[in-house]
Amino acid sequence: MTPNQISRQRLEGLFFLALFAACIPTSNWMLANVGTVCPSNGPCLIPVGFGLMAPSGVVVVGAALLLRDLVQRRLGLNWAIVAIAVGALLSWMVAPPAIVIASVVAFLLSEFADLAIFTPLQRRGLVRAVVLSSLVGLVLDSVIFLQLAFGNLDFLLEQIVGKAWVVFATIPLVALIRRYDARRGLQPA
Repeated sequence: MTPNQISRQRLEGLFFLALFAACIPTSNWMLANVGTVCPSNGPCLIPVGFGLMAPSGVVVVGAALLLRDLVQRRLGLNWAIVAIAVGALLSWMVAPPAIVIASVVAFLLSEFADLAIFTPLQRRGLVRAVVLSSLVGLVLDSVIFLQLAFGNLDFLLEQIVGKAWVVFATIPLVALIRRYDARRGLQPA
């Protein structure tokens, strides 16, 4: 790769890192402010299809899983680990006090599971790696968060469906990035 390609790859990675970091406060803000229904004693809800309503933050959490993969692809494994640590710190700082532990633990475990699956698969196919790692991450995030925060899995299906929609909606973007990388001769960092 040329120095210009390396510089551009790094800039793109930093852009993905900034978007990833923004996901955490955005998700927490959405839970309290964005939804078609906002009960006074719970999170704001949005329809996710099939007659299901999910906490509105699922949209952003689904995007965070993809963005972490893109940070790793552009900046490398060490930057992906830094992104997870920064995300956990932001989650700690912005999550409502009643759910801060659940938010941080779910975030850390789901992101590291995503990383563990994405890392070996990305060289065999970016789209497959993103989809499989994100699906595992979103299920783990949902189960861990709901169990720790509320002691039940009442919104499990709704959260999985909402996050999965985001993952599937990003497949064309991931395929475009893969083609873009191949055309420029870029290899994962």
